[in-house]
Amino acid sequence: MSAGAPEAVLWDALRGALVTRALALAADLRLAHAVSGPRSVEELARDTGADADTLHRILRALASDGIFAETAPGVFENTVVSALLRTDGWDDFAHLFGGVWLKALAGLDASGAPSFPRLHGTGFWEWLAAHPEERAAFDRAMEQGWQDRLERLDSVGWRGDETVVDVGGGNGSLLLALLERHPQMRGIVFDLPETVRDESAFDDRCTFVGGSFFERFPSGDAFVLSTVLHDWDDASALRILRVVHAAAPDGARLVLLESTVEPGNERDGAKWLDLLMLALFAGRERSEAQWRSLLAEGGFAPVRIGGGAIEARAA
Repeated sequence: MSAGAPEAVLWDALRGALVTRALALAADLRLAHAVSGPRSVEELARDTGADADTLHRILRALASDGIFAETAPGVFENTVVSALLRTDGWDDFAHLFGGVWLKALAGLDASGAPSFPRLHGTGFWEWLAAHPEERAAFDRAMEQGWQDRLERLDSVGWRGDETVVDVGGGNGSLLLALLERHPQMRGIVFDLPETVRDESAFDDRCTFVGGSFFERFPSGDAFVLSTVLHDWDDASALRILRVVHAAAPDGARLVLLESTVEPGNERDGAKWLDLLMLALFAGRERSEAQWRSLLAEGGFAPVRIGGGAIEARAA
């Protein structure tokens, strides 16, 4: 539960969309990059093409939450928080959260239907395919926190000589990092053909295969799905698992890098991410019981669930 006066808790919750939009504006203007040291609003406005008064009001509001700092009247610099916008796809996350995702969330209702298709006339993935700059931003954002995902992935334990299929693996950075730790391992990145990637990063140990995970998978000893199934409703997620199972030999390992919704009232980012998944494509975050049920229907026996990683075996 949140601490503090009830009115303050409610106010902070109500103004959340304002913070989200202000962060998106800061990211799109690349303010964290422009503020390499104390800079005046006039200098920043000149460099970014923004209106100086509006820019001051945006930065002043963000500084009140510790995102940027006003070190003198009209003079701003980075904090450890705003400096994150310079690295690891956080600026792309801010762009998405305060742009197309915010619009989808504003259209969310209690019907159980995703709002994105209703607002845009197409599904989120189809919309990304038609907007390559947004697709590139999305792919970069998905790389944020890859080091943590690598640690979770490596925690399951490997023989070291497997062929690992990274389903929805994007530009391959996660799998390539895993292969660096295991020189005898081979890998296949499987994702949509339009995924933005550096072809020079792939070699004879790791290849890219384009396709749809609703149709088929390359065969392998282990299948990694990093934040894939939460994008889909239960029926669609089950279809994906069954296609994986069809490509998996008996005993093949399935590793899901996914959140598990915990019971109780403690702070839990998965419970908020769940609403974004609903708005975009009727996806969902899942509890341990929901994961166990879904895996069993898909033909997999759970080995462990929790800590951001789910391990199962093809039954």
